[in-house]
Amino acid sequence: GGDLDNRPAQQGFRRESEEAKSATEASGSDGGIKMKKELGLMDGVAIIVGVIVDAGIFVSPKGVLLYSGSIGQAIIVWILSGVLSMVGALCYAELGTMIPKSGGDYAYIGEAFGPLPAFLYLWVALLILVPAGNAITAITFAQYLLQPLWPTCEPPYESVRLLAAVITCLLTAINCRNVKWVARVTETFTTMKVLALLVITGAGAYHLLSGNTELLESPFANSKVQPGFIAVAFYNGLFSYSGWNYLNFVTEELKDPYRNLPRAICISMPLVTIIYVITNIAYFAVLPPDVMLSSQAVAVTFAEKMLSFMAWTMPLFVACSTFGSLNGAIFASSRLFFVGARNGHLPAALSLININCLTPIPSLLFLCALTLLLLFIRDVFAIINYVSYVEILFIFISVAGLLRLRQKAPDTYRPIKVSLIAPIVFLLTAGFLVIFSVFESPMEVGIGTVIILLGIPVYYVTIGKPWSWLTEKSQSFNTLCCKLFLCMPNSEKLD
Repeated sequence: GGDLDNRPAQQGFRRESEEAKSATEASGSDGGIKMKKELGLMDGVAIIVGVIVDAGIFVSPKGVLLYSGSIGQAIIVWILSGVLSMVGALCYAELGTMIPKSGGDYAYIGEAFGPLPAFLYLWVALLILVPAGNAITAITFAQYLLQPLWPTCEPPYESVRLLAAVITCLLTAINCRNVKWVARVTETFTTMKVLALLVITGAGAYHLLSGNTELLESPFANSKVQPGFIAVAFYNGLFSYSGWNYLNFVTEELKDPYRNLPRAICISMPLVTIIYVITNIAYFAVLPPDVMLSSQAVAVTFAEKMLSFMAWTMPLFVACSTFGSLNGAIFASSRLFFVGARNGHLPAALSLININCLTPIPSLLFLCALTLLLLFIRDVFAIINYVSYVEILFIFISVAGLLRLRQKAPDTYRPIKVSLIAPIVFLLTAGFLVIFSVFESPMEVGIGTVIILLGIPVYYVTIGKPWSWLTEKSQSFNTLCCKLFLCMPNSEKLD
């Protein structure tokens, strides 16, 4: 790259080079810029717990009950879903310590199966999964924060969307400014949501100790034992645990990732499983199944019955939960686009790092713009349904990549090496769920598959064999971004 000291990029942004990865925290021997390793063990735990424990456990933990048919079977599904998620997370711990790059699934699929499958994951994440998920979380936050102001009706559509946009921009600004600020926000709101769940479990325990055990006396009555219902119950359970792979998106910013990544997983996953199980037992002890299934917000209904005049606090707890989840999701998912751009799968401008804050500001602003765009689509909730199976499909591919890399690179250093039983069990279960979803929801699966396949021509047009005019436009766009952000892209060749 040459001497960078005289370049104008010193005043703005620089592109992270591959050589910079082995350099010191902020700069390498060639002057390349990299993000600081500012996340410790507890920060990692807070990110995993904060992303997994979102509004779902407060609002709609009823999918598992609906398809289980009984309280006892639902509890078993919650426990086994947590155990299976733990198995998947341990597989990701091996992948994350063997391939200590940010980007999570994108990085692992690329190493195991090549650039095209990795691009297809990036394509679906870019188009729908990440921005739509963030938009839905922001809307949920706004709805519950505004609900006390409109106690007898739904808050106005415009007010909800405007507040969702404001909070998205605020959290993006925090993420742009300082990683430590992001960690503190995540830890604070994770603590608040755990406290809210402890209030629920405490109220449920008080209810049970007062002798009100009638709802739990026949826990397996009306159980649905048909394979189809069991599969959908597990699908809902596993979806509630989704987010356990988000720490792998930010591996490059984790202190001592070889130790802290697996430790964070081993602390957070059992913690989340225990929280989910005891919270559901509290719900089941207080609310009859038909009330839970008809409730639009189970935690609010629970609070109205158990917390009396303090019931108004539960919508605020739900809002805090979604705030923390959105913060963690913005932090982690922006690194996916950053790494994709660094590998040449997105415009190079998205791989720039601010020299003062050492954060990927262009990637964060890009994600913010996509989220704001989807905020103003009325049926954004319907969009995510069409590709809900895609997430578990790509997790399946990532774990299959672990077996592929065992064969492809058997001598690669693996700080953690899980038993082969772990990925095989996970793949069998995930494969069953993916196959079953084809028969259960053929329309949604078909549309999701079409979206994935549309990425193939996009790959070959823009990356595989880019047209000259497209290459020229891309370079012009990168140059424009460099000027706007006072930056200059590094000339080193990327993988």
